[in-house]
Amino acid sequence: QVQLQESGPGLVKPSQTLSLTCTVSGGSITTNDHYWSWFRQPPGKGLEWIGYIAYSGRTYYGPSLKSRTSISRDTSKNQFTLQLSYVAPEDTAVYYCARDPTGTLGWDYWGQGTQVTVSS
Repeated sequence: QVQLQESGPGLVKPSQTLSLTCTVSGGSITTNDHYWSWFRQPPGKGLEWIGYIAYSGRTYYGPSLKSRTSISRDTSKNQFTLQLSYVAPEDTAVYYCARDPTGTLGWDYWGQGTQVTVSS
């Protein structure tokens, strides 16, 4: 059974960098054809895809946050990390990590989500 768990600070000040880690158990983040994504859902809004890191280490980011986003990984810990720079209150959201096992934009396993609030 694959499990994903998000972790990181729940409160970030404006202009700082938000950093969240997704720890994966029950499967390896280097398994062929697996893509590991980050999403977010601001209050009262829909789910937004942020980007992914592939099994190969290649990354791809959605256009709306691309200039401020970096996704990296630590294969020794089976973790991948989201960094979102220069945050503002509009970045307040529940952030999720998820697995796409085939690269066809179908996510089968999700973390439970973590609330991040941007406020001074």
